[in-house]
Amino acid sequence: MVLDHEVAMARVGSDTELLRELAQLFLEESPRLMGELRAAHEQGDAKQVEQAAHGLKGSVANFGAKPAVDAAHQIELLGKAGKLEAVAEVLRSLDLALLALHAELTQL
Repeated sequence: MVLDHEVAMARVGSDTELLRELAQLFLEESPRLMGELRAAHEQGDAKQVEQAAHGLKGSVANFGAKPAVDAAHQIELLGKAGKLEAVAEVLRSLDLALLALHAELTQL
């Protein structure tokens, strides 16, 4: 499981309906966030890669989704260091982690 239910419930004060709403918002927003991250990478904008990855990391952290958090954090650090050539590989890991998270969130 990618979703850490205990962490997610703690973030929303054990409010199941709030967790569902948060999940729905994330499912709607995550394609845009990933699009911004990809565009920044394609444009070679390290600062924007860092910022986009940071925002995405915060969003997935709400669900205790460690694989996605770790991948987004790694991309954030690569952007900060200006090492954009290494971002593509980690983006693939992030994509896989987000696919798994999306599947679990749609089941809430």
